[in-house]
Amino acid sequence: MKAEDSARLAAVISPLRRTLLNATRAVEHLPEIPDAQIEIIRALPPGTAVTSGELAHHLGLSRPTVSNLLTTMEAAGLIERCPRPGDRRRVDILTTARARDLFARFDTASSTLMSGAVGTLDPADRAALTAALPALERLRDALRHLPEDTE
Repeated sequence: MKAEDSARLAAVISPLRRTLLNATRAVEHLPEIPDAQIEIIRALPPGTAVTSGELAHHLGLSRPTVSNLLTTMEAAGLIERCPRPGDRRRVDILTTARARDLFARFDTASSTLMSGAVGTLDPADRAALTAALPALERLRDALRHLPEDTE
């Protein structure tokens, strides 16, 4: 891919994501949850319990940053901390029913909005988007697995 095409793709993805996020929040009257908190909730599917250190490692964030985020999220009723059975020195982090409900509503509304918007495009554009999905998923995965020292 040429450099200008890469720049064009990057310039489209972020505003597209932000536009979908804002439209979904408005339609569902959802609270504004910072991206870092969203990433934490996405990293904790229902039934999953991890420590703050495991979350920090998984998300590539510092432990103090994750700790601060978790404190805010706990106060907002999005996560709960529970002593790990058999090892009371470790604390597991779990999403709450409130967080799971908010994200289920968000996912349903964003899918509906995206479907409606895609439906306004001509058939060739819809086919191009469908064909591009596997490549976009691989691109997302490639970006996730870049070495930390990419400078």
